[in-house]
Amino acid sequence: MLIGVPREIKVRENRVGLNPESVKRLVEAGHGVLVESSAGAGIGADDADYISAGAQIASHSDDVFSKAEMIIKVKEPQESEWQRLKPDQILFTYLHLAPDLRQARGLVESGCVAIAYETVTDKNGRLPLLAPMSEVAGRMAPQMAAYFSQGHFGGHGCLFSGVSGTRRAKVVVIGGGVAGMNAAKIALGLGADVTLFEKFPERVAELSQMFGDGVTVKLSDQDEIEADVLQADVVIGAVLVAGGSAPKLVSEKTVAAMKRGAVLVDIAIDQGGCFETSKATTHDSPTYILHDVVHYCVANMPGAYPETSTAALNNATLPYILDLANKGWKRACADDPYLAAGLNVINGKITNKAVATALDLPYNPVQL
Repeated sequence: MLIGVPREIKVRENRVGLNPESVKRLVEAGHGVLVESSAGAGIGADDADYISAGAQIASHSDDVFSKAEMIIKVKEPQESEWQRLKPDQILFTYLHLAPDLRQARGLVESGCVAIAYETVTDKNGRLPLLAPMSEVAGRMAPQMAAYFSQGHFGGHGCLFSGVSGTRRAKVVVIGGGVAGMNAAKIALGLGADVTLFEKFPERVAELSQMFGDGVTVKLSDQDEIEADVLQADVVIGAVLVAGGSAPKLVSEKTVAAMKRGAVLVDIAIDQGGCFETSKATTHDSPTYILHDVVHYCVANMPGAYPETSTAALNNATLPYILDLANKGWKRACADDPYLAAGLNVINGKITNKAVATALDLPYNPVQL
């Protein structure tokens, strides 16, 4: 199979779908790889590195989209990209369709087969291709919150750790999955007073055992969440509904009543965000202030650390890419129902129920 890797064009997206090490594995397996020139610049990989790994270099993304049988990306296709997708061409990337009707319609009209990293599952119901980036975003979130808590960014200037004779910052993390757990871990390491909310009792027990007395772990309750949010210096939203829209767990009324200069970090923004006041931002303009609260809602947080993020993502995605390339998507998905869960759009039809529900579009169950 000829596999295409275009350069990412989302603002400040420095990751790349395949690093040279992954290209080498695919070439060794007998496949061709066509990489757009400079696609790996953000991770410090130049065209010569890809050529050494066995790739061909395309001077323009048009060549990649026109020739490749499977397109490997990191972020969802932008309009100029989905317009170049073709019927039966495989697109394997993060899609996050639930809040993005235009992209969904673009993929439907293209006739491509769109497989979303974020809805591929494993036998335990986990999301193995989302987990690496959730870990990166979770660990980033307290760092960004600490940075934008500074007074000259609109924060009220409470140092996470405090100093002798002063209080520590109060950090509330909503969601105890991969992102939330990592956010709590880093916030604790920075010296903050951390409270973590999780909705599943068995996970509450796991997190309580993991953190001991270091983090206060609570079973999610709307009244308790609101009470803690109103006292917080930082709130990190890390909730997830696989494929669907994130639930709005903090209302605008609550945000308006928060401390002046508090910071909200919405890791769930790719799925629409979990604060009513959230709107997507970029690395070029990462924050805005509403109701005297600083909002950080960057939709591709891991793009800030492209070397780490690309390596972690490729570690997870490469086995699936090899399977798709070796067998074709129909056989690969028939053999692996967990990979089949990643099928979001097939030949003009939405095939993921959560996506169809979120967008109010017809749902077409996958027939393999």
